[in-house]
Amino acid sequence: MTYGSETWSLTMGLIRRLRVTHRVMERAMLGVSLHDRIRNVEIRKRTRVTDIAQRVAKLKWQWAGHIVRRKDGRWGPKALEWQPRTGKRSVGRPPTR
Repeated sequence: MTYGSETWSLTMGLIRRLRVTHRVMERAMLGVSLHDRIRNVEIRKRTRVTDIAQRVAKLKWQWAGHIVRRKDGRWGPKALEWQPRTGKRSVGRPPTR
């Protein structure tokens, strides 16, 4: 379910939908329906699965670390170490040639 989640831009709505889907999957794993009226906390204790939002956040940080540690000259580490130019740009349109 989290394949490629390192690149997702997570919004609150998307996190909510992920959590709902994750809870549905946990209930299916245990064979529990909503009519059984078992709380989500109890289901989480039984399955011992971490929260999906925490898992996605951890995967994002792991991916960021992987990108920064690359040594093959790609733009990831270069962009992290980039220093902007000093001084101000001139006002107006650039001159034509």
